[in-house]
Amino acid sequence: MASTLVLQRRLFRLLQLLPPSSSSSIHAVPFLSVQASECTSLCRKNSLLPPFPSYSRNLCSGSFNLDESQAPLTIDYRSLLDEGEFHRLADSTIHSVQEKLEDYGDLVEVDGFDIDYGNDVLTVKLGDLGTYVLNKQTPNRQLWLSSPLSGPSRFDWDGDAEAWIYRRKKANLYKLLEGELEQLCGKTLVLS
Repeated sequence: MASTLVLQRRLFRLLQLLPPSSSSSIHAVPFLSVQASECTSLCRKNSLLPPFPSYSRNLCSGSFNLDESQAPLTIDYRSLLDEGEFHRLADSTIHSVQEKLEDYGDLVEVDGFDIDYGNDVLTVKLGDLGTYVLNKQTPNRQLWLSSPLSGPSRFDWDGDAEAWIYRRKKANLYKLLEGELEQLCGKTLVLS
C-alpha cells in the first residue's frame, strides 16, 4: 500500500513536469505524448527514480536457421513406457535409493543429514552441503532430480541399459548420485 502511494506521488510530480502537448486530444492525457526514454530521463533528473544502468536488449524476429541435428527431439513418452510400468520402475528406484541412502547416512559424518519420503518425493538433506530432491513426473514418464552440485536433471528410462538416463548429458542416475555424494560426503556410495 505504501509503495502504491509513493508511485502515485511520483507519477503526479512527473505529470506536472511535462510540457503541455500541442494536440488538444492528447492534452488531457499529457504523458501519452512523451517517449519512454524522455519520461525516464525526466524522472531521474528530478530524483523521481533511483539511478540505474541502462540495458540493451537483442530482439530477434527472424528464424534461427537450425538444422535438424540442433533441434530438440520430440518424444511421446507415453508411447515409450506404459504408466503402470513407469510407476513400478520409478517407485522401485526411489525406494532403493532411499534405503541405500539411509544406510549411507549412518556411515558419513554430515551435520543435518536427513532423509524424508512422502507424496512420491524423496528429499535428502545434507545440512550446509545442500539438498537433493528426487521425484516422479508421471506425464513425462521421468524421474526429476534437483542437485546442489549439478542442478536439475530429467531422467528417462532406458530399457536397453535398464537404467534412468539423463539424455542431455548421457548421465546415469545412480552414477551421478554416487559421484556427487562421494564428492560431498567423502565416502563411497554404491547404489547399483
